[in-house]
Amino acid sequence: MGNTTATTAPGTRPPVTIFGPDFPFAFDDWIAHPAGLGQLPAARMGEEVAIVGAGMAGMVAAYELMKLGLKPVVYEASKMGGRLRSQIFEGTQATVAELGGMRFPVSGTAFYHYVNQLGLQTRPFPNPLTAASGSTVIDLEGETHYAQSLADLPAVFREVAEAWAQALEDDARFSDMQHAIRTRDVPTLKRLWNTLVPLWDDRTFYDFIASSKAFSKLSFRHREIFGQVGFGTGGWDSDFPNSMLEILRVVLTNCDDEQRLIVGGADQVPHGLWRHAPTQITHWPVGTTLQSLHAGATRAGVAAIARATDGRLAVTDCWGDTRHYSAVLTTCQSWLLTTQIAVEESLFSQKMWMALDRTRYMQSSKTFVMVDRPFWKDKDPETGRDVMSMTLTDRLTRGTYLFDNGPGQPAVICLSYAWMGDALKMLPQSPEKRVKLALQALKKIYPKVDIASHIIGDPICVSWEADPYFLGAFKGALPGHYRYNQRMYAHFMQEAFPSEQKGLFIAGDDVSWTPAWVEGAVQTSLNAVWGIVHHLGGQTHASNPGPGDVFATLGPMALPD
Repeated sequence: MGNTTATTAPGTRPPVTIFGPDFPFAFDDWIAHPAGLGQLPAARMGEEVAIVGAGMAGMVAAYELMKLGLKPVVYEASKMGGRLRSQIFEGTQATVAELGGMRFPVSGTAFYHYVNQLGLQTRPFPNPLTAASGSTVIDLEGETHYAQSLADLPAVFREVAEAWAQALEDDARFSDMQHAIRTRDVPTLKRLWNTLVPLWDDRTFYDFIASSKAFSKLSFRHREIFGQVGFGTGGWDSDFPNSMLEILRVVLTNCDDEQRLIVGGADQVPHGLWRHAPTQITHWPVGTTLQSLHAGATRAGVAAIARATDGRLAVTDCWGDTRHYSAVLTTCQSWLLTTQIAVEESLFSQKMWMALDRTRYMQSSKTFVMVDRPFWKDKDPETGRDVMSMTLTDRLTRGTYLFDNGPGQPAVICLSYAWMGDALKMLPQSPEKRVKLALQALKKIYPKVDIASHIIGDPICVSWEADPYFLGAFKGALPGHYRYNQRMYAHFMQEAFPSEQKGLFIAGDDVSWTPAWVEGAVQTSLNAVWGIVHHLGGQTHASNPGPGDVFATLGPMALPD
């Protein structure tokens, strides 16, 4: 691929996208190319391949493999959509609680390829200090600040924001890196990023902050504010123990900026791919969908994967039915390959097992209620301010988000969105207790507002670490985990593998370099599509090389063991 340039209108600056930095391959260009993703031998047409998991990664792979002429067989143990889980409040048609992914940065261009293809509507997510939220309240140590922009906050908050921006510039060459991403200058991007990898793999996010010149000039209070409030999507302290590389990827690719929600629910994307009939399709009749190939329903969850005597992979579902496949893609969280699915040990190398088992998941909890109307837009007669705002606090709720669904529709409040230790405080509590705890905390911030009087219906809650099919919300790599991530990400390149390890592929955001962002699920899924096509004797078109074709040149650097 060499050096590619993003397509933009004349006179405009190219956008920041999730292009690298570890593997600067233009996935958005690859999937949009008129030549398609490749071609399979005629003898493979209609052959079944197994897809374990019907989340975003599984559905993208199944959809693209179907277009190439294969017959994906999708297995799902829980709910289609995975962590794109939109639960509709009882009695409504489209009033949803987004229990998993709910805000999608526009830099995730491969993901938006499918959003746009399905014709789904999006709108700005009501993040703190954005026009979509209207107003923001920051409540720390009992002091409450109302703001519509950063300029409305006390000077200390601006000092924190400026220090963060300066630290990124001083210690990560932020502007140079983003320019390379904008212009898709591959040589420059790889040179800059490969310099940072060995410097920051072994060091935490907190180390980056505490050791930076920009923050060292300031007080501990400034670092504390940054941890509690952050800038962009909210507080950062839950990520303080993570490898700084994890955070650099997020900010360099604008994952925490210009985020949108999907009207009617994010799960419409995987469900839409299940039902969508592509206009360009090989082997299958026009009008074929994943749903029609499955006679309307996915197969049950997978219980075991082993090498069969015929050399293929034997997949056994939870009811004991066993089928053989030349290729299998697992898209579930990696811990499930030892806790929920009996995977024959020889199918992965011991180094891969180490990487899969060392994946570290972060906890996350959300508590939603439906309310009769967006009452928070009412004005306080004394101050003229909104009676309630998007709220960031050091109290139990941490983040409170407000969703206006339009005239004549019930509104939704995410009373609490918390991670790690704050999420664990909610883990043993019933939904009713979670709501009461959240209302008690918010009452101290909004003493004049009777939130409970507006609640209708039952609350909807989630703790992802308590779900046996997930065991956590998303990966958060610790210092020293780069080598594990590199092994997992590069696993789709199987040509040099021993025969007993070939044919079983992995994908998902925890395999990617951007965990917690759906773009990572999409990109690793597309890597697996290339891997499966290659494994089955197919190839990409000369005019549209795929990720595996350029991996030797563009692939992530490998640190020495």
